Amino acid sequence: MTEERAGAWTRTSRVIKARSEELYAAFLDPTALVDWLPPAEMTGEIHEFDARVGGGYRMSLFYPPDERAFRGKTSDREDMVNVRFVELAPPRRIVAAVSFVTADPASFGEMTMIATFEEVSGGTAVTLVCKNPPPGLRAEDNEAGSRLSLEQLARRFE
Repeated sequence: MTEERAGAWTRTSRVIKARSEELYAAFLDPTALVDWLPPAEMTGEIHEFDARVGGGYRMSLFYPPDERAFRGKTSDREDMVNVRFVELAPPRRIVAAVSFVTADPASFGEMTMIATFEEVSGGTAVTLVCKNPPPGLRAEDNEAGSRLSLEQLARRFE
């Protein structure tokens, strides 16, 4: 990893009309995660889930069958991730270490994802910060995926 990549990060935020406790819970509920986390037309499947510090989950995100570009990190149409919970501070903050299950060196590495929940006028500001993404994960793609996921999370509550 280059020094430039080591300092790479993205930040996405959205105010959602819900209480921080409800939104925090949606990050730790495997059924809810499958519903809101896969961006755009992707779908998801949870393989394992353990909602405690040191625990985490393994999830597959599947690209839609009509997607023309083959770009999955695990297989042509799949991104599988291992997520380890580093910090759980309900209902304000979740820190997770995220890595792709892949043979592609451009997708190697552990990215830190920090989700924060701050009550504001009109709801809760949910912010996702991703630090040190793997070199093959373009910042604009990560930001777009995070934005789409937050839009889907908002739809669950609004």
